[in-house]
Amino acid sequence: MSDVEFKATRKVYEDGTVGLDDLDLRIEEGEFLVLLGPSGCGKSTALRLLAGLEDITDGAINIGGARVNDLPPGARGLGMVFQSYALYPHMTVRENLSFGLRRTRGSDKVPPNEVVARVDEAASMLDLEKALDKKPKELSGGQQQRVAIGRALVRRPKVLLMDEPLSNLDAKLRNRMRFELRRLHEMHGTTTLYVTHDQIEAMTLADRIAILKDGRLQQHDKPLNAYNQPANSFVASFLGTPAMNLIEGRAAHGRFEAGELAFDLPPHLADADGPGFYGIRPENTHISEGGVPFTLGGVEHLGGEAIFHLEAGGHWIKALWRRKGTEAVAPHPEPGSQQPVILTDSSALFFKE
Repeated sequence: MSDVEFKATRKVYEDGTVGLDDLDLRIEEGEFLVLLGPSGCGKSTALRLLAGLEDITDGAINIGGARVNDLPPGARGLGMVFQSYALYPHMTVRENLSFGLRRTRGSDKVPPNEVVARVDEAASMLDLEKALDKKPKELSGGQQQRVAIGRALVRRPKVLLMDEPLSNLDAKLRNRMRFELRRLHEMHGTTTLYVTHDQIEAMTLADRIAILKDGRLQQHDKPLNAYNQPANSFVASFLGTPAMNLIEGRAAHGRFEAGELAFDLPPHLADADGPGFYGIRPENTHISEGGVPFTLGGVEHLGGEAIFHLEAGGHWIKALWRRKGTEAVAPHPEPGSQQPVILTDSSALFFKE
């Protein structure tokens, strides 16, 4: 068994800072779970506690049903890949891949022929066969990252930990490596905990995501569930590019009012009541006749898409236009012009917090 469970896990540092606050989270065997959140939310703290690199203040962490709070890092059966590739510059790729295996001792010792077989398997899987005799300085960034991943995989870990592994790569290479990481997971099925602040990585890689804020778990769900039904306004604002439009105001009697901005709520939100946030995704926000009047602040033309920045009563929102058909051209209204905006899509949400 290689499932992982955080049980009321808490980390408080000497200065009183709470790094993780009563985290209850289960990662099923073979699952790819992404810990997502802004800097300082506790995601790397959770990974370091699991790895044994920091001590737990309270609670427990189980791997395969066994409590590992007091086990040293090397006894937890984990493989780790971090933002820094940490390759040995004087060693070849082959030597870097095999280094951990060659250092095993006693009952854990891996026979030399098995070391060779595992390295060859990893090199084939990661498309590194032609690079086995090269030094790290001769490799591209993507190749170095694959070596770091391969070095963890050859140890056949129970659980694979990844902390911002793609953040040093350029955008094009990150896109490719996301695909490669997902492919590797589907081949191996290793239980994986992946830490990132990049919501695109989370949405494309994860079986489930766990979103953290200020050390507390906000939502644990499948990516599309979290996107379509966020648990609160923080999750709603964190997932999506562009982020969900959130307008702070008050709902009452089927109406929503936010200062000078006011409109009828869609039927599915007619019972919303009290202060809160009206949320609607930019892709579901449309400039169309019969809408609420907004002033156009500007337009970002992105080729197949265009983002309209709109303001009413001091509230700024975005409307996303997407090309439908090769001949379609985004509208070009003048900045400062009045535009009617439809805000009552059936996907709209109301958050009390």
